[in-house]
Amino acid sequence: MISEIHSKLQRLMPMKRVLMLLANGVEPLEMAAFTDVLGWANLLGDQPIELVNAGLRRSIVTTFGLSLNPAFFLRDLDVSRFDALALPGGFEPAGFYEEALSDPFLSAIRHFVEAGKTVASVCVSSVCLGAAGVLRGRHATTYHQEGGKRKQQLVETGALFVDRPVVVDGRIITSTGPGTATEVAFQLLEQLTSAENAALVRKKMRFATPDRGWYETPQVP
Repeated sequence: MISEIHSKLQRLMPMKRVLMLLANGVEPLEMAAFTDVLGWANLLGDQPIELVNAGLRRSIVTTFGLSLNPAFFLRDLDVSRFDALALPGGFEPAGFYEEALSDPFLSAIRHFVEAGKTVASVCVSSVCLGAAGVLRGRHATTYHQEGGKRKQQLVETGALFVDRPVVVDGRIITSTGPGTATEVAFQLLEQLTSAENAALVRKKMRFATPDRGWYETPQVP
């Protein structure tokens, strides 16, 4: 009975649609964080959510050799029909930046930011936001090591670099690595629905909320 009531209430809520862009060389864990958190939210949360993945080619190979077939070609989708954009990162040796910094990807990023919609990026995918020109004057972070070039790339685009695991500046979410991916997904869910719904899904998935120290710990001492 409770599940039936939940399903009926869900159907009364407008569907939230999220586009996840998959570049060749994408990091599997970062992609999976969006897939799982939003999938659980669709099943057990208080609002229906659809996650649609798209790429530039029929088949891609992830950072560690997993072959995937994106559900759609980006060129075939109307990005204006989506409420948010999810961007998992990837590795340069696996060819990630060849597609992640391509005109189709950067154009999609600009569309979402200009429309005031949430853009959630993990790890080095924030470099793509910088390349798209949407981080000027905004607080952001990325994967970096002492003297790391990704940090420098971000700063050169006009971003205000913050050395924290996850940085939220309005509708733009950036982070520092695979270990932050789930938190980015929960931040995305919160912005799409509510803090209460994100907390509910977190509880159902048995994910603990990081303490304040986790959020404030710099990546580079």
